[in-house]
Amino acid sequence: MTHDDQPLRLLADGMLGRLARWLRLLGYDTAYDNAATDPELARRARAEGRVLLTRDQALAARRGLCALLIRSQVLEEQVREVCQGLGPPPHGALSRCAVCNSVLEPISHDQAAQLVPPHVLRTQPEFRRCPGCGRVYWQGSHLQAIRAQLNAFTPEEKDA
Repeated sequence: MTHDDQPLRLLADGMLGRLARWLRLLGYDTAYDNAATDPELARRARAEGRVLLTRDQALAARRGLCALLIRSQVLEEQVREVCQGLGPPPHGALSRCAVCNSVLEPISHDQAAQLVPPHVLRTQPEFRRCPGCGRVYWQGSHLQAIRAQLNAFTPEEKDA
């Protein structure tokens, strides 16, 4: 669906906000705009070279638009549709901001000191910050649940 020389970039329509967030956590570059009209989504997807993810058959069928029609309403199945239709995520899991899609950047303990609670600073060895929205990420207790969900999304290879 995409050219080999161009990185895989996605755009999720307004019906796929949860999917967009989880695709970002998996490592897909996934833009999302829940206020955009169908013509605006189509224009943006073409202009930015993005694959449009949509549950709208008419929108997916527009001429000159690279789109993936998401058929399921179940999040886990939607993620599998993207992985099967477009291939594995091009970036590592937890490499992008789940909120704004920017690539996370490592920051020092000193930089994190003003941005995180004191107990987090004492207990966490590494921090990353989103250059887009400023959110700071660390491997907190919620990470185990996120990783379990990410693993559930990724179909395991079965031995033949």
